[in-house]
Amino acid sequence: MAVRNFWKSAAGAGDDLTSDGLRHAILDDFEQTGLAWIWASDASGCLNYLSRGAAEAIGVPLASLLGKPVAELFETDPDGPDDRSARPLGFQLKAHNRVSDVTVRCALPEAHTGRPVWLSLSGQPKTDSRGKFHGYRGWATDISVEYQRKIADSRMAEFDSLTGLYNRDRMSRRLDGMLAAFKAAKRTCALMMLDLDRFKQVNDTMGHQAGDNLLQQVAERLKSIIGDRGEIGRLGGDEFQVIIPDVDDRGKLGELAEKVIQIISQPYPIEDKRAIIGTSVGIAIAPYDGLETEELVRASDLALYSAKNGGRGQFRFYSADLKDEEQERQLLLDDLREALAAEQLELHYQPVVRIKDNLVVGMEALMRWEHAERGWVSPGLFIPVAEDSSLIGPLGDWALHRACRDAMEWPDTVRVAVNVSARQFTANGFVDIVSDALQASGLDPDRLELELTESVFMGDSEATDETFRALKKIGVRLALDDFGTGYSSLSYLRSAPFDKLKVDKSFVDSCTQADQNSAKIITAIIGLSKALGMETTVEGVEAFDQLEVVKARGAELVQGWIYAKAMPQSAILQHIESGVFRIEPSGPEKHRPDRRSMFRRIGIIHGDHRYDAVIRDLSKTGAFIEGLVGVPDGTAMVLDLGQGQLVVSRVTRSEGAQFAVEFETSLVSDGAGGLCTRHRVSPYALAAASMPLASLPQGASPVGLAANPASPPMFMQVQVGSGG
Repeated sequence: MAVRNFWKSAAGAGDDLTSDGLRHAILDDFEQTGLAWIWASDASGCLNYLSRGAAEAIGVPLASLLGKPVAELFETDPDGPDDRSARPLGFQLKAHNRVSDVTVRCALPEAHTGRPVWLSLSGQPKTDSRGKFHGYRGWATDISVEYQRKIADSRMAEFDSLTGLYNRDRMSRRLDGMLAAFKAAKRTCALMMLDLDRFKQVNDTMGHQAGDNLLQQVAERLKSIIGDRGEIGRLGGDEFQVIIPDVDDRGKLGELAEKVIQIISQPYPIEDKRAIIGTSVGIAIAPYDGLETEELVRASDLALYSAKNGGRGQFRFYSADLKDEEQERQLLLDDLREALAAEQLELHYQPVVRIKDNLVVGMEALMRWEHAERGWVSPGLFIPVAEDSSLIGPLGDWALHRACRDAMEWPDTVRVAVNVSARQFTANGFVDIVSDALQASGLDPDRLELELTESVFMGDSEATDETFRALKKIGVRLALDDFGTGYSSLSYLRSAPFDKLKVDKSFVDSCTQADQNSAKIITAIIGLSKALGMETTVEGVEAFDQLEVVKARGAELVQGWIYAKAMPQSAILQHIESGVFRIEPSGPEKHRPDRRSMFRRIGIIHGDHRYDAVIRDLSKTGAFIEGLVGVPDGTAMVLDLGQGQLVVSRVTRSEGAQFAVEFETSLVSDGAGGLCTRHRVSPYALAAASMPLASLPQGASPVGLAANPASPPMFMQVQVGSGG
């Protein structure tokens, strides 16, 4: 206020001053006080006066400032904590508006060599009695200390203090602004939601300080993966969010999600221990899955819950048919608790076969649940739900007792393997539960094999070693499951008394492919196992070409569909004759990893007609379809897989109502074991065709076809049933 009053008296018509000399003296005295500096511009907007003290504070010679446009000399801070700083200074000066307390700094490069100097700039346009503009007269004050404090306070309000990432509020505002701008520009934006798997176990077993350290390391890994492709935020707890602008290619997004999962799942050094976690990822893309922030966040949340419920360590794209997974998860847990109490769960057993004579030497116990309404519920769905609750303890206790009891009806040469989760293994009393199961059944301890994953090493190493010693004292066998995936470490084999390594199915799936190293990895694991005096079981062998590869690489024990799927106890007993149990291999000659049998209704677009048909088999590069008669080889058509997924195809083989097609562009993984298109019909393109702008609905793609086709249909459509 004092500055404004002074300026009105000193920069007015001069009626109250007796001479120019006195005016100059007063101005000099005022400038030397440091309360404020004076500036002025001419009618063209160039600076023609500035207090020498201002130039000294900025660190630029006065001569370098005078004569230059004020709008080019000073810049505002668009990302600053003061909303007024975002107002364009150049626009205000050009409009000859009054300038009031605009925060600026000198835009010249030489002014940025020292500490940043921020000025609060004000000014009034000077006009004569005829309204002619003569320039600005104004003042400026140094607000550097105050403004830096505002910046620090703003950073604290926008950044997560633990990881340095953006916080929930900042990410929400950023997404709001980005989606609004992108809608106008018809651009796309992907949103990834991440949730750490087994993080609570780190906090519980290693302490909150270890948990904080782990979150900081996760943040650093995310920054190294995402780089400048997107913006990362921590929403709280173990939840993270990534905004990726201008990417809607689900192939690229899936590859990025897989990379995130792989790197986040590597071990974390914390003091003298190692923590092992994982992550699940949900992905939604604007404008396909949502146009507004709330809609897109909900879509990515649903995709995340689907990924977690699907077995964790996975990613999912949002689909319009996803349910409220959190509610579904709780309902599933309640039903599982009732099923355990009512003894509605079963154990099925998959044989482990010795290749040289096809003799069954072991059985892996696999939990099965037939729900009255849901039908058979996948263990990959209900086991993670149990692990997140207190139910995994009684569930594991029941499995151990049942498996030991069932194994007593098998030949003495056949072992039983039971999966043990990390939460079971580290629970108090686990060794006693194993002893009780053996004692109650009478099973020889050497016939019980406990299958563990490397996650058991995540907790207290001394307690883990003590549990190992106690189990070996009892006499049970230990197997390391899923060896070779994720974060395998040879140090485990040095410190833990394992009797067996199990080669993960993922290596077997690609062991026959020339461009993969899977066969070499299988060879290395088998060689390592033999060198350490351990057995090796190769999992997931389904076809004869796979069997020949693993046999040539030194495998002796195999578990997979080529011998048998998991069977109930009644079927196992029917196979056993005279105390000997042999199974001859039976299966396809060659493994086709990307082929999926299904019954899925789709649309087929040809010319100006749309037909209904059914996909029987689907792969990345083609499909086998039923439902149209008279489709000649070489016919070009578009498959409508629903939700904006259109696939340009060409018929390669046709017979009766069935035909095979080859895709122009390969499909990509949807993260759920299925396939999807890289791109979809854009809602922006539909809006341009006079359709409402909205996210893509479930079902057929809203592709407009002629209401009155110009030509008759070329093919005859026939009805196809699920058993046809």
